[in-house]
Amino acid sequence: MSKKKDAIVQTAQVLFANKGYGQTSMAELSFLTGAAEGTIFYHFKNKEEIFIFILTSIKDRIIQSIEKSLSGQKFQSGCDMLQWVVSFYLNLVGDMKDELLILHRHTPYEMAQRNPACRELLETTYNQFWGLFEKALVMGQSDGSIVVSSPRKTAMVLYAMVDGIARFDTYRIYDAGSLYNELMHICRLQCVK
Repeated sequence: MSKKKDAIVQTAQVLFANKGYGQTSMAELSFLTGAAEGTIFYHFKNKEEIFIFILTSIKDRIIQSIEKSLSGQKFQSGCDMLQWVVSFYLNLVGDMKDELLILHRHTPYEMAQRNPACRELLETTYNQFWGLFEKALVMGQSDGSIVVSSPRKTAMVLYAMVDGIARFDTYRIYDAGSLYNELMHICRLQCVK
């Protein structure tokens, strides 16, 4: 990627995260990057294409982070893996604040209603997260450390709870770290004693 295109993407990501997609203008992006609007349009045909490019980068970074973090992990049980997944997700939120703020805004979901590429990116990204929770629950079912009737549905519920706490932190409403012990206690409730 050229330096100018990289600058456009990095600046747009910060603007989309902090101001929102709708409040970010191409003129502002041009001013902050020092790139003429024509240069921006040389790299991207419109603001939506920049947004999709950023969502793709976020998805790729999340997948890489999951693969890297899982590499070499040995879990004693599904219950151990479930607790690891919760910690991993909360750490990821801390490491990718701007990226998760973009995902937590309304724009991607609104755009997904009319843009199949956006919808597919969101589905793939969230399937990565749900998949981690589900993998831990299935492992726990196999080793007897977790009893659930539907690993997929339970994974989605647990993820929604953890992501909801992460959103407190993302929007600076409440320190998610202060809820860590309670969150782990709830996750351990899934585990067989």
